[in-house]
Amino acid sequence: MLIGVVVAGAAFLAFATAGQFFGPVSLTSFFRFVSVPILIGLAQMVTLCVGQLNLAVGAIGGVAACLSGVMITAWGVPAWIGALSAVLTGALLGLTNGLLVVGTRINGFIVTLAMSQILIGVQYALVGTSTISRKAWPEVAAFGRSDILGIPSIFVLTVLVAIAVAVFFSQTVTGRQLLASGGNPAGAQLAGISTDRSVITAHALSGLLCGVAAFVSFSFLPGVNTTVGGDWMLSSFAAPIIGGVALAGGSVAVLGTVFAAMIVRLVDSASPIFKFDAAAVNFVVGAVVLGTVALGRLREARAGKRGLEIRAKRAEAALVEAGR
Repeated sequence: MLIGVVVAGAAFLAFATAGQFFGPVSLTSFFRFVSVPILIGLAQMVTLCVGQLNLAVGAIGGVAACLSGVMITAWGVPAWIGALSAVLTGALLGLTNGLLVVGTRINGFIVTLAMSQILIGVQYALVGTSTISRKAWPEVAAFGRSDILGIPSIFVLTVLVAIAVAVFFSQTVTGRQLLASGGNPAGAQLAGISTDRSVITAHALSGLLCGVAAFVSFSFLPGVNTTVGGDWMLSSFAAPIIGGVALAGGSVAVLGTVFAAMIVRLVDSASPIFKFDAAAVNFVVGAVVLGTVALGRLREARAGKRGLEIRAKRAEAALVEAGR
């Protein structure tokens, strides 16, 4: 269904722009700018699968990107080492979130919300009101602008990361343990799975994916400043929720998250064509997310009611049989 929406949306934009949307410049721009929404959607999906939330997605990415810029310009670290350190920074910050959630036994919503505010302060301390230009890392910027057979290199990287996440959850013991911990925590503990370890692992992996998103942003943006990561929150939830990930945990939908991120990006692409402002775009995306959650709850309620009816009929049949 989602792929149909993507195709229909792209066709509509192509019609609205007299075919220009399918031009090489527009398509390249679309795939380049959709990379970050996909990555942060996957980052949020990982925490959702264990019944957690990560409200620090944008703050983690912002600090990781800005720290990379400071490392290169102020500390003299080689460009590629500084840029790739964003991935490590993201993983460490995500690990910190997980340890705090498990160590304090405070709801992950509160922990990551508090951490996001702390990291926003750290981001400001790193760069202040200035912007560190990408001229300081021309090699990395060249990668951000490069393409492979007309497809942006950063989008190819994003697809590879998405495949790795899908393989992790489908083929590894750790991935299946995360799903078990989110789907049935009590059952997982009875099976010998540490739910605390699962929560820590999920937050660390979420932070790592935020770090990859920070690296991607670092490579193609004109520079880094305090705005990096500031608009990631809504997109990070929109992609997995629209993609079919349950808020209660226990499920992932990598392909759905990728296509949902593309839908969000199509809405963003339509805003300059139809002269929508940012508030209108956020309203549309937020309404879709809310509608998706409400529809999911309705389906769950109907499924539960249907299950009760089936069990009641079976019990009635058993009583009749016993009476004979």
